[in-house]
Amino acid sequence: MYRYLPIRKVHGRQVLDSRGNPTVEVEVTVGEGIVGVNGTTGRAMVPSGASTGTFEAVEIRDGSKRKYMGLGVEKAVSNVNTKLADAILGENALDQNAVDSLLLEADGTENKSNVGANAMLGVSMATARAAAKALKLPLFQYIGGTHAKRMPVPMMNILNGGVHANNTVDLQEFMIMPVGAENFHTGLRMCVEIYQYLKIILKEEKLSTSVGDEGGFAPDLADSREVLSYIVRAVERAGYRPKEEVAIAIDAAASELFDGEKDAYYFPGETQKKGKTVLRSGKEMVDYYKELVQEFPIVSIEDGLHEDDWDGWKHLTRELGDKIQLVGDDLFVTNIKRLRCGIKLQAANSILVKVNQIGTLSEAMDAVEMAQKAGYRAVVSHRSGETEDSFIADLAVACGAGQIKTGAPCRSDRNAKYNQLLRIEEYLGCQACFENPFAPV
Repeated sequence: MYRYLPIRKVHGRQVLDSRGNPTVEVEVTVGEGIVGVNGTTGRAMVPSGASTGTFEAVEIRDGSKRKYMGLGVEKAVSNVNTKLADAILGENALDQNAVDSLLLEADGTENKSNVGANAMLGVSMATARAAAKALKLPLFQYIGGTHAKRMPVPMMNILNGGVHANNTVDLQEFMIMPVGAENFHTGLRMCVEIYQYLKIILKEEKLSTSVGDEGGFAPDLADSREVLSYIVRAVERAGYRPKEEVAIAIDAAASELFDGEKDAYYFPGETQKKGKTVLRSGKEMVDYYKELVQEFPIVSIEDGLHEDDWDGWKHLTRELGDKIQLVGDDLFVTNIKRLRCGIKLQAANSILVKVNQIGTLSEAMDAVEMAQKAGYRAVVSHRSGETEDSFIADLAVACGAGQIKTGAPCRSDRNAKYNQLLRIEEYLGCQACFENPFAPV
């Protein structure tokens, strides 16, 4: 078995993501350099978000309106092929932490604004995949070790709103979780059936079944209560029991609703539907969530408040933290410095893990480890601008997160992750572990 596996080639290119926008793809070739041996190549594609936190690592875009409306990534690709390649050529691909440290040194900024987090992440993920292939190991096992066997419970987005859809639903994502399933493939089937029954119900009500960025349906509905009522109907119509077998999770993406001038959260969809301005203060948002949790089988709320409202998050956690999961996405941005602050303040009780928020695989793994040691849950997540790369499916199993967000079951960029998890479950066989993350210990 290899102990030293040198990086022989790094090559980046511009490809397209699920929204038809350019993104970075990287190939890293590793090998011992023996004459006649071509080496092993790993490939990775970088996702991109629409609802992005202010404190996320910076992705570099070209800005030229003549090409791709300014969204090109040729500069980032150039950085892959020059600065980042120069930094790691000849280095040991089996030492992921060392490789990622060299990438960070090549950038030299706190937020990756020099070479770009999109350039850096592509190299980091491709290195891990190349090393795994060279060792003939599944990617999840290479990253997480031989004890990696916990399959994640899907947090499946079946109804889209906010910046992910052109409709009147203000909160961004409404998801279902098969908490009563006995294994991953059964849980996935349950979610798919509910998704299809939701489509039938929306059609019966003469509502739109067009979909948003993450594949969830995007009808015009009056408010969150109406959305949740439709989801409960779909769960029951599919033959499952709300709460006991299927729970609901919400991504409010509250930073997108926050109006700094008014120091309040503006709900444009409700305003349009009700014919009067709907504003909620931070305290009113917490009260609003408490009411929804009381009325519906909600087990998780993500980004319930603005990304920099630490006092509000502390209040939200005091009020609901012992009842449901409170996930920090924009609040933590997969960054251990912000996560450490949240743990100290007892703000939220879970972290959303998005590799492109931070820029390297090692930093993402560090965030998961810090969260789990502090008793916080971790949820591995896709982005609204996804690719066919299934890397995060392996990552979720590797770090034992127990939960994954990767969209609705209707687009190949989302289903690629579900299909990879089915393969992993089959590979693990009877060793695969699947459990309700909210069950009492």
